[in-house]
Amino acid sequence: MRILVVEDEKKVASFVKMGLEEESYAVDVSYDGEEGGILAETNPYDLIILDIMLPKKSGLSVLRELRDKGINTPVLLLTALGTVEDKVAGLNAGADDYLAKPFMFSELLARVRSLLRRGGEKSPVLKFADLTMDPVTRKVTRSGVDIMLTSKEYSLLDYFLRRPNQVLTRTMISEHVWESDFDAVTNVIDVYVKHLRNKIDKEFEKKLIHTVWGVGYILKE
Repeated sequence: MRILVVEDEKKVASFVKMGLEEESYAVDVSYDGEEGGILAETNPYDLIILDIMLPKKSGLSVLRELRDKGINTPVLLLTALGTVEDKVAGLNAGADDYLAKPFMFSELLARVRSLLRRGGEKSPVLKFADLTMDPVTRKVTRSGVDIMLTSKEYSLLDYFLRRPNQVLTRTMISEHVWESDFDAVTNVIDVYVKHLRNKIDKEFEKKLIHTVWGVGYILKE
């Protein structure tokens, strides 16, 4: 599942990002409200973690604009402001939950999981052919057979399933799955795709992940 973190304190943003990635979530980070709002409007995130006090545009303004545009992605507000009035203002603006700073990562994670479960009630399981992935329980099956994936393999498959029948270049994969601009000619991506294929394709007659020589990969029947 993909989460957007909009937080101008880089230490806090890094702390949240690293913790969530260790839990196998894909995480994008923005350090100001203006860019964060654009990312939230143009990408299909499963959850947005949004600070209130942001440069360029406040978190509450970003939140109101998203709701006005019909974007109902769950939002967890972060803020150093902890009064009842602040919480009410955030919830009235359309937030789904509220967490005051400083906080323990365990509490943040519990709230993230709770919001994703709620969102999962409205979000369908990702399916392609006989391959399914439940973004909430993180269960992956093919033809009813459970498939165990590592954290990075899960993120890679999630990226494929959200873009079926689309050629994904190595650069696209490195930026979205590894969130890195490492040299796309390295074999890191190829190695992980091979591992993923061994788990979801090897034992099945119909192969789903195909190589587009000289370009990248595509998920297709």
